[in-house]
Amino acid sequence: SDPQNRRSIADFVQNLPERVFPVGRLDFNTEGLLLLTNDGALAQALMHPSHEVNKTYLVKVPGIVPQEKLDQLRLGVKLEDGPTAPAVVNLRDYDHERGFTLFDITIHEGRNRQIRRMCDAIGFPVRDLKRIKLGPLQLSNLGRGKFRSLSEQELSQLRKAAKL
Repeated sequence: SDPQNRRSIADFVQNLPERVFPVGRLDFNTEGLLLLTNDGALAQALMHPSHEVNKTYLVKVPGIVPQEKLDQLRLGVKLEDGPTAPAVVNLRDYDHERGFTLFDITIHEGRNRQIRRMCDAIGFPVRDLKRIKLGPLQLSNLGRGKFRSLSEQELSQLRKAAKL
């Protein structure tokens, strides 16, 4: 549900024959891969930080982020709710002409607005954020609001990633 009555994931799956629910969430200004399931045990295992299931995001921030700042993300940053675990950060592009940095960041925690807060903590607020990977699943070329069923192989890989 949305406090401002904007469309939510529930609007896209209301006609499915069985109840499904999202594994984690994406805030209103974030797009990308969102896994829906009817398997509560799998959902819980994928979301719980102790299972360390990686989530990778494509991040675009204004400005040219120095390596030292990216290294801070790699080591973990202090947030108001405690330090983050170290992240894997891969620089994709410095666009000097348009003045932005593009990088991937992989985390296994799932705190509220965590990537945005981590980037704020290093002084580079997020302009665009997209989840591109959840465990072994990678974002495909589905359009916004579209979904597909997972293959048995993908389900098996998810269970393995979740240590089930």
